[in-house]
Parts: sequence; C-alpha cells; structure tokens
Amino acid sequence: MIKRATATIRQGSIGGEAFGFLRRASPVQLIPLHLRPHVGTALAFAFALTFPLLIDRNDADIDSAANALAFASLALGLNIVVGFAGLLDLGYAAFFAIGAYTYGVLASAQLMPAWSGFWEPFQWLHLVARVHQDSGDLVHFTVSFWLMLPLSAAVAALFGILFGAPTLRLKGDYLAIVTLGFGEIVPIVVRNWPSVTNGAMGLNGVAAPQLFGYSFGVTAMPYYYVGVGMVALLIFTSTRLKFSRIGRAWMAIREDEIAAAAMGVDRVKFKLLAFAIGAAFAGATGTYFVAKLQTATPEMFMFPVSVMILVMIVFGGIGSVWGVVLGAIILQVLQSWFLEDLSQWLHALGRLIHVEWLQHVELASSIELIFGVILVFMMLYRRQGLIPATRRVQALSLSEQTAQVELAAAPPVKRLRVLGDATYRGPDPLLEIKDLTVRFGGLVALRSVGLTVPAHSVVAVIGPNGSGKSTLFNTVTGLVAADSGSVHFAGHPIRGLAPHVVLGRGMARTFQNIRLFPNLTVLENVMVGMHARLHTGPVGALLRLPGTRREEREAREHCLEILSLFGNRLIPRADHVVSSLSYANRRRVEIARALASNPKLLLLDEPTAGMNPAETLELAQQIKSLHEHGLAIVLIEHKLDVVVSLADNVVVLDHGEKIAEGTPDVVRRDEEVIRAYLGRSAAVA
Repeated sequence: MIKRATATIRQGSIGGEAFGFLRRASPVQLIPLHLRPHVGTALAFAFALTFPLLIDRNDADIDSAANALAFASLALGLNIVVGFAGLLDLGYAAFFAIGAYTYGVLASAQLMPAWSGFWEPFQWLHLVARVHQDSGDLVHFTVSFWLMLPLSAAVAALFGILFGAPTLRLKGDYLAIVTLGFGEIVPIVVRNWPSVTNGAMGLNGVAAPQLFGYSFGVTAMPYYYVGVGMVALLIFTSTRLKFSRIGRAWMAIREDEIAAAAMGVDRVKFKLLAFAIGAAFAGATGTYFVAKLQTATPEMFMFPVSVMILVMIVFGGIGSVWGVVLGAIILQVLQSWFLEDLSQWLHALGRLIHVEWLQHVELASSIELIFGVILVFMMLYRRQGLIPATRRVQALSLSEQTAQVELAAAPPVKRLRVLGDATYRGPDPLLEIKDLTVRFGGLVALRSVGLTVPAHSVVAVIGPNGSGKSTLFNTVTGLVAADSGSVHFAGHPIRGLAPHVVLGRGMARTFQNIRLFPNLTVLENVMVGMHARLHTGPVGALLRLPGTRREEREAREHCLEILSLFGNRLIPRADHVVSSLSYANRRRVEIARALASNPKLLLLDEPTAGMNPAETLELAQQIKSLHEHGLAIVLIEHKLDVVVSLADNVVVLDHGEKIAEGTPDVVRRDEEVIRAYLGRSAAVA
C-alpha cells in the first residue's frame, strides 16, 4: 500500500494530467505506468514541432497557431494565480500590456532621447545606437528581443509585487474588483502617455527579432517555433512548481487560507510569489506578442482579454497545467479558424435558402458572447474542465479496506523518529498563559484566563458550548488577537505572532470544524503540514537538484510513517482526495497533518467529535501513544471518559472564565463544574 501511495505522487510529472484521460484506452495500457507521462509529453511536442509541415507551411494557419501559443502562455501564467493560489485576477491583461510596451518602446523609434556620454557604455554593449541629426545626435534603442524576454518578465513581476503588496490582503470579490481596476488603469495610462507610448495611435515599427543575423521579419514560421519553446518552458516551470513545496503552499491557500496559515504557510509571501510569477509569464508573452505583430495599441489589452484568458482556464481545467494549454489552443483555434469557416458556411446557406440575416452573420465578432456561453455550459456540466487538475482514484475494494498494513503492526510510537527531537526540555513550562482577555466588541470571550502546560503533559480544556475553548486555541495560535495578557511558549513570548510563525516555533493544532484541503490527496495534506520544516524555494523547485529531491523523498517517507500511526485507516487512501473520505478518517488526516509539522505541543480541538464509541476508543489510544512518546498535548473534549483516560490536568471554562482546575477526579466532583457543564439537574442529583 505504501509503495502504491508513493508511486502516485511520483506520477505528478510533466504531461501526467494531460494524458490521464487516455489511460483506459487499450494502446496506452501497453505502456508502463511510469513512462506514460513522458510518452504523452513527447508525442505532444513532436506534433507541435511537425505541425507547420502537416499543413503545408500555410503562413496564415501557422500565424493563427502562433497566436494560440501566445494565449496558452498567458493561460499558464493566470493559472498560477487563479488555479494554483486561488486568487481571482480580472486585470491580468495589464501585465500582458506592461511586457508588450516594455519591449515595444525600446525596439521602436518612439523613444529617442538626446545623446550624451551617459549612453556610451550602452553603445559598447550594443543596447543603443547613435543617430546623427542636424539638430543634435539622438539615442536609438537596439535592445535584443532575446534579452528583453526575461527583462520584460522581471519588469512585469516587479509591477505584480508593487500592485499585490497592498491588495493581496483582500479576498474574494474585493480582490477581483481591485484587480479589475488595475486592468483598466494600465490601458488608460498607455493611452494618455503619448510621449512614450504614442497614445491611442499605438506603437509602430517595432523591430523584428534576429537570430544569428537572420531577421524574423513578418514570416509566421520562426515566431511559431519561439512560441513552442516558450510554452514548453512555461509548462516545465508550472509543473515543477505545482508538484513542490511551493505548489502545495499555493494550493493550501486556495483551499483554506486559515488552515494554510495554521500549517506554517506565510500567506502574504506566497500570494505575492504567485502574483509575481504569473505576471512574469504575462510580461514575457507580451514581448513575444508585440514582436510578432510589430505594433501595439491600448485596445489589445483591455478587459475582454482578461476574461478570455480566464475562460480558457475554466474550459481547460482550473489548476491543470496541460488542461489550460489545451483549453487556450482550442478556444483560440475556434476564434481564428472555425468561426470564420462557419460564418462562410452560414452565408452560403443564407444565399441558398434566401434568408437575408444569415448572409450577414459574422460569428467572430460575437466571440465574447460565445465565450460566455461556453463558460456557462462548463460551470453547469463539467466544472472540473477538459482535463481535471485532481485525478480521482478508484474506491478501495472491501479487501483493501479491511487489510492490515504491515507497517502498522509495530507499536506506533517506534515509527515517529522525529518527534523525540522536538520535545521540550527547558526549565520553564512549555506553555504559560496569564490573564488572557479577548473581546469581540461588547462580548468578552475570555476574561483573565490563565493556563500552564508542563512539558510531556496532557491538559484538557472542557466547558459548555460557547465557553471560550476554541477562542483560547485561536488566540494562542495567532488567529485571534488578544486584548491583554501574555502567552509564553518554550520560554518565549508569542502573543501577537502570525499563525505561521507560531507553527514554526513548534505549536500545531487541529480545528473544531475540520479544516482540511479537500481537493488535495491525503498525502498532500500531510505534506503541507511539513511546510515549515522544509526549505525548498522557487529556484530549488525548478532545478530539482539532488538536495531538493532528497528533501522531498524524506518528507514523503516521513508523512507515510505518520499515516501508518492510524493502521490501515489512511495508508491505503494516501492517494485519495480527502473530500472522498469518511468523517472519522478526515479527523485522522487532520491530526496526521498537525503531527507532520514536528510539534513540541499539539492542540487538539474536539478530536473525537462525530466518532462512534469504537472509533473514539481507537483514537484515544493513539493520542495516548503520542503522549507516551513525549509529546505534550492540550485537548478540548466533551467526552468525559476520553478526558479522564488521557488528561493529567483539567481546566474548566464557563462564559470565558476559568471556574475550576485540577485532576480529572477532582474536577468531575466540583459542584460549580457540574452546574455549568452538566446542568442543574445533575447538580441536584
């Protein structure tokens, strides 16, 4: 079972999702499973390279294909923002415009400042040329197209960071509206800055790229192959990022921001990273596009372009690398080829049956309406797109569900090698809370609450609903700000720290209402829990050097060991998306995810809620095993038999105040506790 789960993760390579829908075809079954993604990728790019030959070098069709590749590049960039990180960007065409005008201005005669000694080093680097004029010498920019591709990407990424820094704290509709505004501002600036952009007239005479002395000119063929190379590079980049620590962080943010932060993901940092990389894709594509057209006008980058790219992503499959490429190419071909031909057929039909309006139908002019209809149909009938980002696996058979996994046969505590290194051995209490007060307007959720958790102990927090138990957890872990009081963890103050920082210090938690990442697999959820303990950055994710591969391999093995704590409950389901699991198994996954962060202190918020007595007893024994291994635990629980069997000390809250503290036997006999927690009738009895 473990080998099966590991093999599934390894399938997340280039081309895997593109050809997953073909796996039921008999010829594909002849190809070994681990080779199918590579074979699919090779076939796709072989077709792309031979496409001009297949259509007899028709320049118009090749030009349309080059345009489709440009939109595929844009779709890949927006897919990182929308599909991976879940940030709805309605102004993405603004970065497309920034990249286009960055190259267009420097590759045309639009901007020609006066010559001075400042430009001489740039002349030596062949970035500018000196133009002699009677009125004085001028500077003519001769920046290479190949140099401007990465430079335009960097400029667009910079604008993405500058725009995203103040706005990415917004969510949902608010973020969409702000990005829409940014998308409208850039064309307005371009239109009203004629000294640089030539305003509404647009740039003209943009220099064509050159390679080894050969000028591309206006022939479509060289631009097509540049587009193929660019799409290949962006597919490679997107795939490497998706199946890495970076991609898991983005998808965690997309699924549940609060849970992602609680698992150590710096939300602002990773949102900015997604925005910057997506903008870089658009910037490079803008340079390619304006070099091919050799002109640029503000109307080329208006709001409908952003909507069209978004429709391509939805059509292909949000979050699916190969899906958005396929969606972009299909819709662009639909626009440039099929609609034109269909319009001609309708004209012929109109002449044949003498229907006047059919003779004047121009479907290409109604492309926005057609895209809107496509979007509605996809939302109604296939929301996952042509190639879904998440591959659903077959349900387990009865024998697989009941089989015992060999790894779980040994005592669970022997399998968690790393937990012993995380235990706290300092002189101070592991967690010390003093006079903690939290207010929500006029409501006092916690009033001067104090709590001490020694190392290697289990402390239970009980109380009726609404007594402030979950608020206590939320405040300690940084999700809620305290009005007063102090919180010290391992001898250091942590009150006011961000949730990802608290997790990094060694405090992990679960939630009262399960907060998993529903469209990620069990193993991916648990690996998100290891985010703060891994170190791979964007460059490492792209290069996949031996150190990065070793870190990923060890992280996967450690997560599988954690899953083995739960016997055959989770290991056989390691490659299943968690939304397909039972309630009890989701609870187990959430605990496993918290354990993956290698915590010193584990906060469990009603871990056995919703479980039957047998499941409750099983989980209680597993929690007890963790404690015996040296892990300190704070437990919120309503089932008193669980509290009695696990807790060394019990704290009772009622209406935000601590009303009792002591051993389970002492607390359960306290009259105030009986009255508050069990009710008046129990107190009288």
